[in-house]
Amino acid sequence: MPTLLHLDSSAGPTDQSVSRRLTARFAHAWQARHPDAHYRYRDLAADPVPLIGAGYASLGVRVERQAAPVPLADVPSLATTPSEHHEWSLTHPLITELHSADTLLLGVPMYNFTVPAALKAWIDRITFPGAHTGRLTATRVIVVTARGGGYGPGTPREPFDFQTPYLRAWFTEHLGIPDAGLRFIHAELTRAADIPALTPYRDLATTSLATARTTLAALATA
Repeated sequence: MPTLLHLDSSAGPTDQSVSRRLTARFAHAWQARHPDAHYRYRDLAADPVPLIGAGYASLGVRVERQAAPVPLADVPSLATTPSEHHEWSLTHPLITELHSADTLLLGVPMYNFTVPAALKAWIDRITFPGAHTGRLTATRVIVVTARGGGYGPGTPREPFDFQTPYLRAWFTEHLGIPDAGLRFIHAELTRAADIPALTPYRDLATTSLATARTTLAALATA
């Protein structure tokens, strides 16, 4: 049975967040297409994933030093301190949740040229040594970004986009998501309606948002 894991990371409420509204549209369409499927939602801003601590680091190093890959079920046997056991208790459920998803939907506003800290905390925690080897090759990942300015190909600010390259590298090189399974949908110039300097780009913003909505609708019902 299909499973959708939906993560939002915007600090803003839904009525002020383009990324939240777009991911909600996808989720509603997906659920309508799969009425009996499993749907899981996490608001990483409202319910933050705890930052990794020293126990996470020491346990991860110990796992990496093993001669053979360590199954997730065996990781607790390598924990030697209460801190390490606690860190694993916070980590393992998130890893299991990701592995159970056929589709991962991420809402990612651009903050200071990159991803929100709330999303980075989730990424750091689930990126445990050896946790995902060979497990995510069939997972479909849909990343919905919202950027106040324009960072698309050929724009003056394209070199300042540290959001897309970072996530693409992490998903493909670190988690093993195939290129064909990773889609980025960008809503550009989302602040054109309220920042005077971006007023000339309002039409481009409208087009970008409309394209994002159309693309997500097609992906949700595929």
